[in-house]
Amino acid sequence: MEAPHSRATDAAPARNSRNSRNSRTSAVRSVESPDAMRDLGRSLAALLRPGDLVMLTGELGAGKTTLTRGLGEGLGVRGAVTSPTFVIARVHPSLVGGPALVHVDAYRLGGGLDEMEDLDLDVSLPDSVVVVEWGDGKVEELSDDRLHVVIERAVGGETAVESEDDDRRSVRFTGYGARWAAADWSRLEALTR
Repeated sequence: MEAPHSRATDAAPARNSRNSRNSRTSAVRSVESPDAMRDLGRSLAALLRPGDLVMLTGELGAGKTTLTRGLGEGLGVRGAVTSPTFVIARVHPSLVGGPALVHVDAYRLGGGLDEMEDLDLDVSLPDSVVVVEWGDGKVEELSDDRLHVVIERAVGGETAVESEDDDRRSVRFTGYGARWAAADWSRLEALTR
């Protein structure tokens, strides 16, 4: 049985000045299941390149690691992508000559860039795709160009376990800086079909 895929919502992309380092673009996708979240990650990987910083935000169990698992598959990296909660960061080298995936879970880190500096992400960033879960307020200074992905339960934030819509998620992609100013979010939609 083929897994259901993400589908675009009716939300139009928002665009600001293309030349400003503070420029911002965004898109929203609906995801119906964990398999669809993984598919979305695989599709997103096709838009990423070395030097990209991706920040993931969402409650526990929202699907951040599932999306990252799909990213790893799409990038063709070595090793199973699992939550790096206890090791803080994992590096997955490419098996196909592409960028490595550096997967960071900043949940247990205090605040600010000081603790993040110990991970040497600034050294890894130019040659890798760096994905940081729980990075809000901690990694923005690493790059003016970054992609912020917010994953929310589609039904009112937190959903009761017995709800049949528990797997549904709304995923908002917001790109900051010149790198994302001309982002073609329709490619993401086409890749998930």
